[in-house]
Amino acid sequence: MPLLDSKRKSSLFRAAALATAFSVASASLPTIASAQSKDRLSPVRDAEIEELMRDYTGPLLRAAGLDPTAVQITLINDFSFNAFVANGRKIFINLGAIVDSKTPNMLIGVLAHETGHIAGGHLSALREKMDAAGTRAIIAMLLGAAAVAGAAASGAGGNTIAGAANAAVSAPQSIVQRDLLAYVRAQEQAADQAGVSYLTKTGQSGKGMLETFKGFADKSMFTARFVDPYAVTHPMPQERIALLERLVNASPSVNAPDKPDFIHRHAMARAKIIAFMRGADSVARAYPASNTTLPARYARAISAYRFGNIADAQKQIDALIAEQPGNPYFWELKGQSLLEAGRPRQAVEPLRRAISIKPKSGLIRMMLGEALVATGDNALLDQALTELRQATAYEPSAPKAYRNLAVAYGRKGMNAEADVASAQSYFHSGDYTTAKQLAARAKSQLKVGSPGWLRADDIVNFRPPKTK
Repeated sequence: MPLLDSKRKSSLFRAAALATAFSVASASLPTIASAQSKDRLSPVRDAEIEELMRDYTGPLLRAAGLDPTAVQITLINDFSFNAFVANGRKIFINLGAIVDSKTPNMLIGVLAHETGHIAGGHLSALREKMDAAGTRAIIAMLLGAAAVAGAAASGAGGNTIAGAANAAVSAPQSIVQRDLLAYVRAQEQAADQAGVSYLTKTGQSGKGMLETFKGFADKSMFTARFVDPYAVTHPMPQERIALLERLVNASPSVNAPDKPDFIHRHAMARAKIIAFMRGADSVARAYPASNTTLPARYARAISAYRFGNIADAQKQIDALIAEQPGNPYFWELKGQSLLEAGRPRQAVEPLRRAISIKPKSGLIRMMLGEALVATGDNALLDQALTELRQATAYEPSAPKAYRNLAVAYGRKGMNAEADVASAQSYFHSGDYTTAKQLAARAKSQLKVGSPGWLRADDIVNFRPPKTK
């Protein structure tokens, strides 16, 4: 919209900020273990929790006619209850949404709602609506400007002209804003309806979705009494809950219980997040020694390695492994704790055990490759390269994997390959300038048309997308 300056565009569309993300509540990715030192709202990675979220969303996406492998799930380091979609194929889930969901069904209900946004194409539809609204606003303001000019030509006084000018600017924006907000409210309601239908198709109850949204409604009910219902993005609480109650109670799956496996894994995920993201005192309060459940012992084992001594942590982790030797994430925790304690050689074997159970986990392979490099043993470099190459096949945008690849290649004297790996690391961290410099240097040393040369050439010729 070239006729609108940036300040005016911001004013016009500030209430339609959902063009890039729909929410149910109003660089380099760190692992969940290191996220407590990162900025709030940064993405975090964890193989166990991501797998659970994919298992939650997979059936919903298939029920909506979508390919689960085409939808990316990202965990956000934020303890508020929120989940949203962006770019049409990405679901973002706050860690707080997992922790605050007392049952799997509560979170699954929210994810069903977000699936409704994706299946409905709401983001692209809203962008088109905004473009159309922008055109209408421009036309309305031009007509208003003509009216101002007419008032001036007829000899009207300064106050009259000023009033006409203000109306010419504010009236179109107000009309367009209300139109956009009404459109967004309709999309939110459509996502609710679609979400319940997906839950029904997959034999799951909508009670969790209803309970979650009732919680939102209770928190907003007081302020909602003083809010213009035509100036908000989400349906008013009473209207939304009434519709949801009818839909949920009419579903044949209304009383369907959560799967026992989901209940257990959800409790483990909540324990893991609390243990990694909160302090030792918070963990002790949430999971006191009197609590002998597996999630509680999991949380205390993680807290022991983070805040206690490595020997005690290893005893607790070994006890978990003895109870569930086929759990890859207990082996991962053992290896991770040893690696972060400066014992990479000891970390290798438990990480290998984890990979033997979850061979397609790029994140665990990445950690195994890192441990092999960190041993400083050149005899292990070929193994490290194998693991890290496989890790990047599963995680092609992980800067850390490429950094460790660069170190391994460098220690083997493969400098051109090291430059390519470094270029990829900088590229996926968003530093395109450094990436291009390293890629150009690598190209000059590699055979034209070789795999490494082609990867470097792609980076050299990359042009960042222009933002409007």
